Amino acid sequence: QVQLVESGGGLVQAGGSLRLSCAASGGSFSSYAMGWFRQAPGKEREFVAAISWSGGNTYYADSLKGRFTISRDNAKNTVYLQMNNLKPEDTAVYYCARRAVRGAVVLGPAEYEYNYWGQGTQVTVSS
Repeated sequence: QVQLVESGGGLVQAGGSLRLSCAASGGSFSSYAMGWFRQAPGKEREFVAAISWSGGNTYYADSLKGRFTISRDNAKNTVYLQMNNLKPEDTAVYYCARRAVRGAVVLGPAEYEYNYWGQGTQVTVSS
């Protein structure tokens, strides 16, 4: 059974940085693309970023390009999300997810393409 466990969330002031981690177990981590999503209070979950199985391709929500960076370490079965210059509107629960299709290289924002999800980690940005 695949398990995804996020960590690294917390409270940070606007302009600060956080690095989220997502540790995977129970599956062939290095064979699957991974993604990050977030859900703010009262809003639907939205796509943040995705990375291919090799790390060679990345894809970001347009509004987050330049501030967020997704990366992965296949030796550690972990995907990361570096978040810089955080803003109050970045406050949300952040989820990592694994793509359903092995070896996918074309990345996209659709939730239905991901079939395993973590429990989420809370990020709160104060003004």
